[in-house]
Amino acid sequence: MSRPILNRTVEIVLPRRLGVPFRWLVGSSWVSNLGDGIALAAGPLLVASLTDQAFLVALASLLQWAPPLLFGLWAGALTDRVDRRLIVITVDSLRGLIIAALAIAIAVDRISIGLVLVALFLLGTTEVFADNSSATILPMLVHRDDLAIANARLQTGFVTVNQLAGPPVGAALFATGMAWPFAAQTLLVLAALLLISRVVMPPHPRDRGAEQKSVHRDIAEGFRWVRHHAAVRTLVLTIFTFNITFGAAWSVLVLYATQRLGLGAIGFGLVTTVSAVGGLIGTLAYGWITRRISLGNLMRIGLIVETLTHLALALTTSPWVAMPIFFVFGAHAFIWGTTSVTVRQRAVPAALQGRVGSVNLVGVFGGLVIGSGIGGLLAQHSGLTAPFWFAFAGSAVFVVLIWRQLRHIAHADDQPTPLPEP
Repeated sequence: MSRPILNRTVEIVLPRRLGVPFRWLVGSSWVSNLGDGIALAAGPLLVASLTDQAFLVALASLLQWAPPLLFGLWAGALTDRVDRRLIVITVDSLRGLIIAALAIAIAVDRISIGLVLVALFLLGTTEVFADNSSATILPMLVHRDDLAIANARLQTGFVTVNQLAGPPVGAALFATGMAWPFAAQTLLVLAALLLISRVVMPPHPRDRGAEQKSVHRDIAEGFRWVRHHAAVRTLVLTIFTFNITFGAAWSVLVLYATQRLGLGAIGFGLVTTVSAVGGLIGTLAYGWITRRISLGNLMRIGLIVETLTHLALALTTSPWVAMPIFFVFGAHAFIWGTTSVTVRQRAVPAALQGRVGSVNLVGVFGGLVIGSGIGGLLAQHSGLTAPFWFAFAGSAVFVVLIWRQLRHIAHADDQPTPLPEP
C-alpha cells in the first residue's frame, strides 16, 4: 500500500481532529482487545478441559463477573480522584503478571481447576479498575460532539480483534498447546501498556474539595446523580435486568456449543467470530441506523432481538441454525453497547464519569453474577437448554415492564446534567 493511500486510510479510520493522544489510546485498546479475544476462547476451553461439571463451568464465569460487583464502586471513586492513565498502567501490569503465571503453571503441568478459578477472579479484579478508568479517558481526549465516532472506532477494534480475530486464534493456539494462548496474551498486554504510556492527558477533572470528602460520600453522589437522570437510570436498570437473563444463558455457552451443537474447540471459537461479524456489520450501519430510528425505538428493537435470541437457541440443536442467530445477536450487542456508552459520556459531567460509570458497571456485572449462578444451577439440574428458557421468559416479562420507560432514551442527548444537591 502506497503512503498516500495509507495516510488517507488512517485519516478515515482515525481522523486527525480527534488528536494524537486518541490514536495512542485506540492503539492500546485494540492491542489489549486482541489479547482478551484470544483468552475469550482459550479461557473457557481451559476450564472445560479441567472439569465437565456445569456448575464449575458457570462458577468460572461468575468469578470473572463478581469483582465489578464487589469493587466497582470503589474503582469509580478512585478514578475520579487519581490519575486515570496511571490506574490503567498499574493494574494492567498486574494483569500481565497474573496471565504469565497462569501460562507458566500450564507449561509445567501444575494447573488445576482451583488455580484457574483463583486466577480468573484476580484478572476480573484488575479489569474492574482498568476498564472503569479507560472509559473515562476518552471524554477527556475528544470533544463531546465527536464521542459517537470515537466510541465507534474503539468498538470497531473491539469487534474486529476481540470478537472476530481473537477467539479463533485463541482456539487454534489452545489446540496447539494449552499454554500458548496465555503466553501470547501476556505479550499483548505488555504492548498495550507501552502504547497507553504514550497518551498525553489533560488535567484531571477533580471535584473541588474532593480531598475533604469521604469515599462513601463520593459513591453516594454517583448513585444520586444516576437516580436523578432518567435516561441513564433507565439504561442501568435495563442492563442489570437483561444481564441476569443473558448471564444465565451465556455462562454455559461453551457446554451448549460443544455438547448440544456438537462443535469442537475451533467451532466454539467460531461462535464468537460469527457474533463479531454481526457486530462489524452493526458498526458499518450504525450511523445510517441512528439517523432513521430514534434511540428509544432502537433500544426497544434490541431488547426484542435479545429475547427472541434466547428462545431460538433453546429450540435448536443445529449449528447451521444457531450461527445466524449469533450473527444477529452480535449486531444487536454492538448497537446497544455503542448507544449506551455514548449516552452516558455525553450526559455525565467529567468529574463524575468514574462514579457514574461504576454504578453502570455494578448493574452490568451484578446482573451477570446473579444470572450465571442461576444458569449453572439450572443447567446442572435441568439440562443445558434450561438457562435459555429462563432467559427467554425473563426477558419477555421485562420488555413489557420497561417498554414505556425507554422513551427517556430519546431525550438522552442533552448537555451534561449537574449533580443534584443532597
